[in-house]
Amino acid sequence: MQELLHSLLVGFSLFLIAEGVLPFLKPNLWREIMVKAISSSDRSLRLLGAVSMFLGLTLLFLARS
Repeated sequence: MQELLHSLLVGFSLFLIAEGVLPFLKPNLWREIMVKAISSSDRSLRLLGAVSMFLGLTLLFLARS
C-alpha cells in the first residue's frame, strides 16, 4: 500500500511539473491555447482527452514492461 501511494504521488508530481512547463516558458501561447480550448466543442475536447488517456496508458504499459 505504501508503494502504491508513493507511485501515485510521484506520478501526480510529474503531471504537475509537465502541466506547468508551457505556462512558465510561453505564457502568451498557453493563454491562446486556453482560449481555443474554451471555444472548442465538447466532442473535440472529449476526443482529445480520450487520445491523451490512451497514449498515457500505452506509455505506462511500455514503461512497466
